Amino acid sequence: MALDNIFSSLKKAQAELALQNRGQKDAALKAVMDAIEKGRGAILKANAADVEKARAGGMKEALVDRLLLNDKRINDIIEGIDTVVRQEDPIGKVQAGWVLPNGLQVERTTVPLGVAAIIYESRPNVTADAFSLAYKAGCGILLRGSSAALESNRSLVKAIKEGLNAGGGISDALALAESGSRDEVDEILSARGKIDVVLPRGGKDLIRRVVENAKIPVIETGEGNCHIYVDSSADIINAVDIIENAKLQKPGACNAVETVLVHRDIAAVLLPLLAKRLAGKVELRCDNFAKAAVGAPPQSLLLKDAAEEDWETEFLDYILAIKTVDTLEEAVTHINRYGTKHSEAILTNDHRAAEEFERRVDAACVYTNASTRFTDGGQFGFGAELGISTQKFHARGPMGLEALTTIKYRIHGTGQIRP
Repeated sequence: MALDNIFSSLKKAQAELALQNRGQKDAALKAVMDAIEKGRGAILKANAADVEKARAGGMKEALVDRLLLNDKRINDIIEGIDTVVRQEDPIGKVQAGWVLPNGLQVERTTVPLGVAAIIYESRPNVTADAFSLAYKAGCGILLRGSSAALESNRSLVKAIKEGLNAGGGISDALALAESGSRDEVDEILSARGKIDVVLPRGGKDLIRRVVENAKIPVIETGEGNCHIYVDSSADIINAVDIIENAKLQKPGACNAVETVLVHRDIAAVLLPLLAKRLAGKVELRCDNFAKAAVGAPPQSLLLKDAAEEDWETEFLDYILAIKTVDTLEEAVTHINRYGTKHSEAILTNDHRAAEEFERRVDAACVYTNASTRFTDGGQFGFGAELGISTQKFHARGPMGLEALTTIKYRIHGTGQIRP
């Protein structure tokens, strides 16, 4: 179907969906959960074809992991939709109300944002996440995934539409753009009056292209050049555990740590332990002081000198940059210069240092004594997410249902006219 026809179909379906109540939307989403369960085998088969093609094309394993679906991840998709079902309907809430001196009654209420488009790379779970959030929020959704996940996305969308049809839902509220053409993206970005908002989710090149070329509103989801600062008072063993988790639990994720800043006073104690823990798993790129502090590295450790570009790189790989700093001030300055306003962490037993770090670091999510890997809609209790917004208006951080709502003022009068 031509995109113009898809735009028209989505607009019409969204108008219908906006009138449905919570019970109707939840029943449809429950039917989608059943359809994904029934289609599990077909979805995994389609994903296996995508993964095989990606590996044959030389995709690095950390990125293959983002593409991969398995039984656990299908379970997570279904559980995420279930969480969305259990959440309150975000539409029709009266956020505030007041009466003006002239007797007019004003209410600020929530309404659907309209028709959204999401342009994303790999990650077939985004297909289900974005759909479920949009549907519950009364929004139409146009999915434009990457060619790497095309078969996975087709299979998931097929199951979702089957579920919507079985559950009395509105299947045309969801569409997949699947030509793979770059012209397709340009047409989406130029769809004024047809698409109400577009969300890019992927690497910096994709995000930059969308932001620079869109003629429709954009909610920018940023790349994740995330940092962990280990303060001089930090618990060393705990710090090693947290850094290992933040780097290795899913290195291709946007909330994985890319640079560790270590206070000079504890470098000689922390870094040999960290090097031993990460040996054979992660390449370390260290400044001179950090490299010396590692001492005689384990034989399986790949240790390199850090270059300036390492501080500004989102590796999305088994690579970790390490820099020593003399003060918390230096750590904050480095993060605010090179960070992408995504997720930053401090490890410390000094309450005042934690407060100072939280106050001064400019990021959507700031952690004290925890892994950055928790920046996620599912982990935050949203069930799913559209992405992590790093901008400062409308939405910031993991975006759940509220990110797909806007407001409408309802004003009730008794015949007032303005003098």
